[in-house]
Amino acid sequence: MVDLSPVLTELGERFSAAGFEAHLVGGSVRDALLSAESGGRQVPGDLDVTTDARPEQVLELLRGWAGSTWNTGIEFGTVGAEVHHQGTPVRLEITTFRADRYDRESRNPQVAWGESLVDDLIRRDFTVNAMAVSLGPDRTVTDPFGGLGDLLARRLRTPGSAVDSFADDPLRMLRAVRFVAQLGLTPVDEVVEAMTAMSGELARITPERVQVELSKTLLQDSPRAALELFVATGLADVVLPELSALRMEIDEHHQHKDVYHHSLTVLDQAIVLEKADPDGGSPDLVLRLAALLHDIGKPATRRHEPGGRVSFHHHEVVGAKLVKKRLTALRYPKDVIEAVARLTFLHLRFHGYGRGEWTDSAVRRYVTDAGDLLPRLHKLVRSDSTTRNRKRAAALSATYDSLERRIAELSELENLARVRPDLDGNAIMELLGLQPGPDVGAAWRFLKELRLERGPLPREDAEAALLDWWRTRA
Repeated sequence: MVDLSPVLTELGERFSAAGFEAHLVGGSVRDALLSAESGGRQVPGDLDVTTDARPEQVLELLRGWAGSTWNTGIEFGTVGAEVHHQGTPVRLEITTFRADRYDRESRNPQVAWGESLVDDLIRRDFTVNAMAVSLGPDRTVTDPFGGLGDLLARRLRTPGSAVDSFADDPLRMLRAVRFVAQLGLTPVDEVVEAMTAMSGELARITPERVQVELSKTLLQDSPRAALELFVATGLADVVLPELSALRMEIDEHHQHKDVYHHSLTVLDQAIVLEKADPDGGSPDLVLRLAALLHDIGKPATRRHEPGGRVSFHHHEVVGAKLVKKRLTALRYPKDVIEAVARLTFLHLRFHGYGRGEWTDSAVRRYVTDAGDLLPRLHKLVRSDSTTRNRKRAAALSATYDSLERRIAELSELENLARVRPDLDGNAIMELLGLQPGPDVGAAWRFLKELRLERGPLPREDAEAALLDWWRTRA
């Protein structure tokens, strides 16, 4: 593994010549072993190295060899470096052996240098990340906690007590969730029990860090099992309680679809459609958040109706508000929040389409309201069909096919992606004799509604309609 990377070989030679140890550690080792298990020979692009050299000694050893170095993490013993090999940059993080202790209140470590490699490895989160490969000439593998066996068995354990590990850093519980999705690992009972008992400790973690871990989980190929662990252990109750709330009790007299499992299935199906889209690109966080959260307004809007029926009127409106509130609390970027909330608000609109009775005006409004979210809305709406009734599923799919055809047909005749009034602001002011102000905005909005309702109009028709409207306001 090390021999595949000339950069690591050179680094090891420099440290050995100076009398220091250097070891490849952490996710770098884990991912390289996974690659080897599947028949690959890949060394990860970003490499983590640990050493007995102190940070200032590391900087000296890198002088004249690394293209650049940085010391933003030097108070924690970490020196960053970028080395170019045959024109390709390789990033390294080199950290002095550590034997930290945590105050178990702020999650801030009390940095202490370790005396040995094992001191360093025991403080790591999971056994699969507590393996090391020497960069010295002997290439010794150090695996004091059975990480390789756990990796091969797809087992997730902590090097020491799970309770102690999570008390030191509660974020590790969310990392456990992510590794279920990312690596296909199954936590051992001790880990699950500790996560369940200590879920409340997540309140110590900043929303920004929680958001990063949640997003990384959602962006994996198959996040469902991880999300089920997230909810079952109570972690979701702390950071995303709206997801847990979808597990509404269903009694024998008031049957309705299991909203929680429905939402996970919608996410599964959205990922399938995302991967099948030749223009889809990388995993789509906005689509996945919308798929998972589109029904979070249902618990607050559930009503028991006569005859044993259950209704969720306006859950899309309530859900959009809840999405904004929760994603804001988790410090998601504003554009992500607005997009997920908009998709949540619009996800039911299609069901008013019936069997294709929508007018051209209704189709224009569907496209205009979705804006650049339309491709995502298509995927979300199609994913939202989780019925096991094959005839109903086929009918819903065919109906949405017809809506997409309508959109394509109208798009050939007019620019649905940018519906604007037939007269601009200057033309409105000239025709009505106005100065810039609120009346111009009101006229513009009238013409926009007219354009949505009737499609593109000849200029004289638009002017006549605007004058009629203006007279009614006089």
